[in-house]
Amino acid sequence: MDMTCLKINLRKFVCLMAMLLTLGSLNEVRASMGANTPFVSYEGESGFAGNGATIYYLTNPPTSPYSSPELEASGHAFMALASTGQYVQWTNNTGQNIAAINLRSCIPDAPTGGGISNTIDLYVNGAFRQAFSVNSKQNYCYEGTNYNGQSDKNPADGDARYFWNDTHAPVTGAAITPGQTIRFQMDSSNTAAFYDIDVVDLENPPGPLSQPANSLSISSYGALSNNPSFDNTSAFSSCFNAARLQGKIAWIPPGTYYISAINGGLNPTGITIAGAGMWYSTIFRVTAPGNNIGVGNIINAVSCTLSNVLLDCNSWSRDGANNDGAIDFSGTNWIVNNVWIQHTTSSFWCAGVNGIAENCRTLSTWADGGNFNNVQSDNGLGMNLVYSNNFVRGTGDDAMAINSVHVNMYGTTTNYYTMMSNITYVNNTAVAAWGGKGIGIYGGTNVFVANNLLQDTAR
Repeated sequence: MDMTCLKINLRKFVCLMAMLLTLGSLNEVRASMGANTPFVSYEGESGFAGNGATIYYLTNPPTSPYSSPELEASGHAFMALASTGQYVQWTNNTGQNIAAINLRSCIPDAPTGGGISNTIDLYVNGAFRQAFSVNSKQNYCYEGTNYNGQSDKNPADGDARYFWNDTHAPVTGAAITPGQTIRFQMDSSNTAAFYDIDVVDLENPPGPLSQPANSLSISSYGALSNNPSFDNTSAFSSCFNAARLQGKIAWIPPGTYYISAINGGLNPTGITIAGAGMWYSTIFRVTAPGNNIGVGNIINAVSCTLSNVLLDCNSWSRDGANNDGAIDFSGTNWIVNNVWIQHTTSSFWCAGVNGIAENCRTLSTWADGGNFNNVQSDNGLGMNLVYSNNFVRGTGDDAMAINSVHVNMYGTTTNYYTMMSNITYVNNTAVAAWGGKGIGIYGGTNVFVANNLLQDTAR
C-alpha cells in the first residue's frame, strides 16, 4: 500500500474521530445546559404533517429582523395548517401522563388590527377531545412609525412582527397516556384563515396545593375569583396588610383574581405570598383603552416571597395600553419561586440585596424576561442577586439582562446608583426572543453567567 495514501487516510480517521468526540462532548454539554422544566416541548416541525399541512423553515438570510413567523419561531420553523382537515400530530413519548398543554401558535390579525379569538381542535388518539382556545389579541405590532413603543397595531403601517402567542388549558377528560397521539387539527368549526403551530409544551401538573398553616386567605378579605368585572385590588391589599401585622402568610386560593391596572398594582412589604400552583392561582391585571393613569407592575414588593401563582393581563402592546411589568421586587432577602408570567411588558424588573428568582416561566411578553438592575431599589442597590432555572420564551426585548446603571438624569434631577455586584445567572433557558438578545450583560462586577441555553433569537 502507498504509505502516503495510508498517512492521508489515517489523518482523516483521526480527524473524524476527534470531530465525533467533540460533537459528543458538545451534545453532553448542551444537554446539561438550560433550565430543568416540568414540561416537555415538541416543535411543530417535528410533528407529523397531516392532509397537506406544510412545514415552513427559515431557509434564506432575513432581510429584516421582523420579516417572518419563521424568524421568530422556536427552532426557526413551524407547521402551517391552512385548510380544513390539515393537522400536526405527535406521539406522547414523554414517559408521563399529560394533563395540561401550552400551545404557541399564530392566527391572523383582524383586518384593521386588534386581533381575533378562535379555536383549534385537539384530538387524542384520533378522537376529538376539546376545542382549544387561541387568539391574536396579544401579539402583532407593525413596523410603521413606532418601533420603540411596539404599540403600532395598524396593519396598514408596515410589516408585522410579534407573530406568536401562548395559550394554555388543562386537557379535558382523561390524561394523555404514554404512546397516545396528540393532534391539533383545523376543522370546519375552526374559522381562522390559518393556524401556524410553533411548539407545544406538554405537562402533568401536580394537584393544587392546600392552604398553608399560619396563613390568611384573600377570600376572607372580600376577594372573589373568576369574576372579570370585580376588582380585587382592595381585598389583596387588606389581606397583605393583615398578614404583615400578624406575621402570617397571604394565601391565594385556586381561581383567577382580577385587579385593575389604574390602581397601580399590588404593593406588599415584608410578607410571604403563596398560591395553590401556577396552573391554579392566577392574578390577572385588567386594563382598557383610554385608561392612562396609575398603571404599575402587577406586584411591586419590598422584601417579600412570592410562589406558586400565574401572573397575566389583557395587554395588547408594550406602551400606550396601560401595560407595565409583572414583578418588581426590591429590598432584602426576597424570593420568587415557581411563578408563571405572560403578556406583560417585563417579566422581572428587580433590584435590592440578596434576592433570587428561580423555577419560573416567562412566555409571550413585550419586553424583558428576567432583568436585574439597580434602579428599582430606593437606595440604588443591586447586589447578591440570583436568576436560576428559569424558562423564557418569546420576549420583545432581552430574554435576560443584567443592567447596572451609574446615573439617570430627569430634567434638573440627577440620580446616582451603586454599581451592581455579585450577580448570578445560571441554568436558564431563553428561546426565540423576538425583540432583543438572549442575554444582555450591561455592567456590574463579579457577574457569573453559566450553563444557560440561548437559542433562536430574531435579531
